[in-house]
Amino acid sequence: MVEEETAAVDRLILRELSSDVLLINQIGRYIVNSGGKRLRPMLLLLVAKALQYRGQQHITLAAVIEFIHTATLLHDDVVDESTLRRGRNTVNALWGNAASVLVGDYLYSRSFELMVSVRNLRVMEILSRTTTAIAEGEVLQLLNCNNPATTEHKYLEVISRKTAILFSAAAQLATVLTGASEPIELALKDYGLHLGIAFQLIDDALDYMANPEELGKNLGDDLAEGKPTLPLIYAIEHGNAAQAAVLRNAIENGDRDAFREVYEIVESTDAIAYTARRAREEADKAVELLSVLPASEYKDALVRLAHLSVERSY
Repeated sequence: MVEEETAAVDRLILRELSSDVLLINQIGRYIVNSGGKRLRPMLLLLVAKALQYRGQQHITLAAVIEFIHTATLLHDDVVDESTLRRGRNTVNALWGNAASVLVGDYLYSRSFELMVSVRNLRVMEILSRTTTAIAEGEVLQLLNCNNPATTEHKYLEVISRKTAILFSAAAQLATVLTGASEPIELALKDYGLHLGIAFQLIDDALDYMANPEELGKNLGDDLAEGKPTLPLIYAIEHGNAAQAAVLRNAIENGDRDAFREVYEIVESTDAIAYTARRAREEADKAVELLSVLPASEYKDALVRLAHLSVERSY
């Protein structure tokens, strides 16, 4: 439904990644060719079409959103010491941490150059606030690492800032471009937030249940990084004392070798099912917020996008 716009976004991304610094070109093309769902720019394009936007600035802002997202991935992989993403070696695994961080910085800079070209103060306000929140979410996650006492509330605060905020910004930016009313802007902003939370909840559940080849990363990565995600948090609260002790020790030590035992505990406490149920609740909230939009095939697509976020296997 937004095939032409998506192709235009990809062309713009490749053009804006062009640099006379060879390494930036190499890494940039590697990233673009690594695939990815492009959900965040797709979200912006669909909302713009649902609101009957006729201009071209949604293409620019969709590229900005993807640049910011990709920059966060480059930095994440360095912090998490990841070696595999989307079934391919990470940039830091191939070129080293320094190159990964610096190209991530380059992408942030390019995103702000593109953002300014739209010449809309509200756009700059939203994206500036968004990138600040993402950085805060990253630091909060770092503080929670190897901490088995992390609560569900603290976990949700992290994923709201670190992941969901960019979904929220994508949807909100489209409403700003179209000059939508404040109720529509706020509803779509919240739609994106709930969609992003649902997406991340399923991501964290998939770390304990997916096919590694289909998922495109190693199972147990979250555990190895000492991240207390919702499946672990729930299992600690609902397992017996011995099970809780195993999980706490695994989180404190980032023990990938304990993955099989941890998986069995997570499964036996219905923690994966609980996480999936919470994701469906968030997706349902997102769908309810779409009532502010007029009926159209694009609105229907936004409904399907919410369902897709919780039904996927990768």
